[in-house]
Amino acid sequence: MNIFKIIEDIEKVDPEVYNRLDSRRNAFKGLGTIGKKAAMAAVPFALASVFQKAYGQGNNTVLEVLNFALKLEYLERNFYTQALASSGLIPEGAARGAIQKIQMHEAAHVEILKTTIQSLNGTPISEPTFNFGKNFPDWNTNYQTFLTLAQAFEDTGVRAYKGQAANLISNDAVLTAALQIHSVEARHAAHIRRMRNNQGWIVGAGANSNVPAGAQPVYAGEENVAQGGINDITKLGAGYSAEIASGAFDEPLTKEQVAAIVSLFE
Repeated sequence: MNIFKIIEDIEKVDPEVYNRLDSRRNAFKGLGTIGKKAAMAAVPFALASVFQKAYGQGNNTVLEVLNFALKLEYLERNFYTQALASSGLIPEGAARGAIQKIQMHEAAHVEILKTTIQSLNGTPISEPTFNFGKNFPDWNTNYQTFLTLAQAFEDTGVRAYKGQAANLISNDAVLTAALQIHSVEARHAAHIRRMRNNQGWIVGAGANSNVPAGAQPVYAGEENVAQGGINDITKLGAGYSAEIASGAFDEPLTKEQVAAIVSLFE
């Protein structure tokens, strides 16, 4: 049995096979520490374990993250679609034009995520039914409430994609696509913030984000001033206030935190 010939054959259909197996190279090295006969007997089982981890669990994790992201994109697309259909809610002109473009971006995100999931032999989740008035009853009649939710959704999207990036490192193509969506969500968030006369970045745990209590979970942990192994970056030098320290770094949200936020609208 030629292990490397097997991998070369797999490489013909999966050019990233070496990246998938690189972190598991010790599994192959370990075979050299036992007798040749025993090693050859162990090879089929070792390969089965290695490839199951590389293509089984990894793919399942990627699909889980993609469907997680799809639910967020469904929420955003649905939100903007309903808002644009609400007569008199969004002023004509630049404001409406911006929201229309953002809605189309979110629609494109939905389609690319569904297509990617299907290409990995997964099943995209069905679009949930959202109730945006559950905790914000005037969201589609009060322009400021609408913008508040728009900011909260975009900020959630940015932090959610960041929180799941590590779970996509087994698939370079999917990770790249997720990062491309992540940066656009950040641009959306900054634009909506400017429409609300806010700073383009998050400062603290929502204190300066101009949002009501119901939206505060979106900003949990953003007051963090510990970064890169440094316990308190405000001590790095003059001018590094808590405001600068928290605004200079964006924090990820866990899947559980995002699920709790989304549940406010289900």
